[in-house]
Amino acid sequence: MVSLSRYIRHIRQTGVKEWWRMMQYIGDAKSGRMVGADAFGNRYFENLNGEEEVPGRHRWVDYSQHDFNASQIPSEWHSWLTHIRKDPPTEDPVVKNVTPPWKGRYLENMTGTRGSYRSYNTAGPTITAWEPKVAQRS
Repeated sequence: MVSLSRYIRHIRQTGVKEWWRMMQYIGDAKSGRMVGADAFGNRYFENLNGEEEVPGRHRWVDYSQHDFNASQIPSEWHSWLTHIRKDPPTEDPVVKNVTPPWKGRYLENMTGTRGSYRSYNTAGPTITAWEPKVAQRS
């Protein structure tokens, strides 16, 4: 349970609208330095104030969409969030200078949505419905 003084401090730091949005999305009042944003509009934050945050939860993402999932985070930002990389992609010289030629635009996982991939089937159906053959009466 977060103390009332912490709530009031975060409302003053972020504003009422942003504080309410955080409470609805992540269920906690957080404030920190905005490190960057990605192509989807997701914003990434970091708070290095040790006594404020639980260890390991000082980096977080603020999703731009209401219906969000983890596949909407590009791999560069995922590696920073999970502490694989020390510096965020906006400050890391390796990520800024080296982009492989085969790397295209990042697409989120669309499984279960209307945009999911469906292959084209060229084979006929394995089961066909029975159709009766009617003989003419004489």
